[in-house]
Amino acid sequence: MSISPSAAQAGKVALALLAGVTSLALTVPAFAADDEAPAAADRSKAEVTDVYVTARRKSENLQKVPIAVSAISGEQLESAGIYNVENLQKVQPSLQFISSNPRNTATTIRGLGSGIGLTNDGLEQGVGIYVDEVFYARPGSAVVDLIDIERVEILRGPQGTLFGKNTTAGALNITTRAPSFTPEGRVEASVGDYGFLQTKVSLSGPLSDTVAVRVAFGGTKRDGLFKNTYLNVKQNDLNSQVLRAQLLWKPSDKLNVRLSYDFAYQDPEANTQTFVRYGASLRAANRQFPALAAALNYAPPSTNPYDRLVDVNSPLEAKQVINGLSGTVNWDLGDVTLTSITAYRDWDWTPQNDRDYTSLSIRTKSNNYSEQQQISQEVRLASNGDRKVNWVVGAYGFNQRVETNGVEQWGKDGAFWLIGTSVPSNLIDGMTSNTHVVTKVRSYALFGQLTWNVTDRFRITPGLRYTYEEKDGSFRQIVTGGLATTVPAQITAKNNIAPTYAYTADYQDDSPSGQINFAYDLTPTVLGYVNLSKGYKSGGINAAGVPVDANFQPFTASIVVKPEEVETIEAGLKTQFWDKRATVNVAVYSTDVKDYQATVVDGNLGAIRPYLANIEKVEVRGVELDGKFRPTDNLLIYGSVSYTDGKYASFRNGPAPLELQTSSSSVADLSGKDLPGLSKWAGSVGWEYNHPATIGKLSGDAYFSGDVSYRSDWNSDPSVSKYTVVEASTIANFRVGYRASGGTEVFLWAKNAFNEEYLQFLSLQAGNSGAIYGQPGDPRSFGVTVRKAF
Repeated sequence: MSISPSAAQAGKVALALLAGVTSLALTVPAFAADDEAPAAADRSKAEVTDVYVTARRKSENLQKVPIAVSAISGEQLESAGIYNVENLQKVQPSLQFISSNPRNTATTIRGLGSGIGLTNDGLEQGVGIYVDEVFYARPGSAVVDLIDIERVEILRGPQGTLFGKNTTAGALNITTRAPSFTPEGRVEASVGDYGFLQTKVSLSGPLSDTVAVRVAFGGTKRDGLFKNTYLNVKQNDLNSQVLRAQLLWKPSDKLNVRLSYDFAYQDPEANTQTFVRYGASLRAANRQFPALAAALNYAPPSTNPYDRLVDVNSPLEAKQVINGLSGTVNWDLGDVTLTSITAYRDWDWTPQNDRDYTSLSIRTKSNNYSEQQQISQEVRLASNGDRKVNWVVGAYGFNQRVETNGVEQWGKDGAFWLIGTSVPSNLIDGMTSNTHVVTKVRSYALFGQLTWNVTDRFRITPGLRYTYEEKDGSFRQIVTGGLATTVPAQITAKNNIAPTYAYTADYQDDSPSGQINFAYDLTPTVLGYVNLSKGYKSGGINAAGVPVDANFQPFTASIVVKPEEVETIEAGLKTQFWDKRATVNVAVYSTDVKDYQATVVDGNLGAIRPYLANIEKVEVRGVELDGKFRPTDNLLIYGSVSYTDGKYASFRNGPAPLELQTSSSSVADLSGKDLPGLSKWAGSVGWEYNHPATIGKLSGDAYFSGDVSYRSDWNSDPSVSKYTVVEASTIANFRVGYRASGGTEVFLWAKNAFNEEYLQFLSLQAGNSGAIYGQPGDPRSFGVTVRKAF
């Protein structure tokens, strides 16, 4: 083909950058997931609309699916250096990920899914994570490295009709690469500054005419980004390994059986936080951070969080081991296909934390060791082919047990910092709280969905689900140590920090949920749809402690948490034009949540202490827009933007924001306040320019690409304090490289290329002294990636 002078010049620039620039970066289209990617030399000529997803449990063109769904292919994940869900949010604006450690992880879509700042083993996540159609129940699964991925789909809104476990906010539907009967392999290595090293290997091929195998391994290491000035060590490093092995038996075109085993191990010295700022409250001046710190001759190692200096004096550990087995059977019976998915999963969490975030001995341990096992079984029967009425029906069963053994310990500075000078300074020195919590879940569901093709252009898709759940739990907290005393006021002061108490409870609930979808092809390339859905997030047992009365006995009314009820109406357009070189999709939605599960403070119980309960109502309204354009064969531009307005519509007994606190358990009416953990505006835009180039005997494409993501201000605390606002951030990534037609690729990358200083979250120090700590985002980093596919 002919090359214009401007294009030829751009190609020379790209090659020059490849040869000599070390400060450029890397990107990926946020929503192209081609099932069969074209060869390197032809990739630039591909239509941008050939994207297929399985969001409705069958393969469909993304532009023909009448729901809000985005997708990213495995190749694009690898190119962009996106290796976990935390990275994924940078190219998916409706997705937000907040994690102080794997157990305390909140994944939200459109601002809903998980409460901010709390972890409760007795309740469910609102955003479901599915890998090869298997539900991952624990939030720690979200921080595991993604390897050998074919596609990630992000479904927005309630997803209870077709997906196994009911989820009210959305789902991440992750599909791994299946074993292949054609021998193939991929090898990749990345090296960067801060000691970053990442390797990925996958191999697949036949063992016989009917059996194929696939094995994939990945590992990531990086030095700590924080300097501990007290222990003189680096902290908040990366250390993870992932293994997946699969076996595919395909005795005929009608039957295939896929067996899978996965193992993930993480053991970083991580999850401490840096001092960010002090916020003044209405408490007495001598009970606030400046006076408390001065009295103990303490000062943070830095008041600039981006110095990344910490001084915790207790060990840090964030070890988790996740593994699981699954078996998937697909059997084509002619008119219908039978699908069975059987899975077992196990999660072990071994942490060590210093929760006062200082070198003082206030709360020296806050470790919750958890073990989880789950078994699930799903059976579906779906019609084959295109009919007047297409349908799928199924049943789902889920059984889970979580056991948590927690240890809290206070040190020599604890009494002064948390109680004051009215008690002996050694009152809680060495006091230890040991908790033992067990929760069990048994969940069963029947579901079905059909699509009635009323005409060639008009389709109606109703879906219904019935869920029955049983939960039971036990909580026991035993407190020992500290000053042995018979003084009633001192005993009460110790019990106000942590009393000895226990409770058990059980819970049963059943609920219908469902949706109805109307889709109409306005033209062959313009689809309009309206979707009405009613979701259901189950209630459960409060497994993180509850308020106690004056005799330090638990209030039984606070043990059980009611389910959330979610109603969503959504309308959208999916368009493709310019000879399939461009797409623009838009969705507008309104969501109301009744009995939203949140942290509350309720003086009516006779004791004022935060705990998890239901609030009256939350409202979320929003608009989402995404598009991609190929103005020339060599240039692809893509982008997405979302506006989300979420509010506590009615929340009369919320925890008071720091600036209004007279004590650590003050109550405030938060009705009308913005929902925490949610940016009103978020978006990303990126591009890839490539040009055919020959280097020696190699032919292929030289390319330069980049992406920029933006999030506006958001609040990081349930009380929506003015002190816990995380400021807006803009992150840019670039890459420059060469993709040879034989499968070899080399590129230089820069992440956070302009070294934006931003925070991933903020939290209040225990005791609400006014000290606010946080997690700075990663600084600018450079590196090189080499990969070979064969």
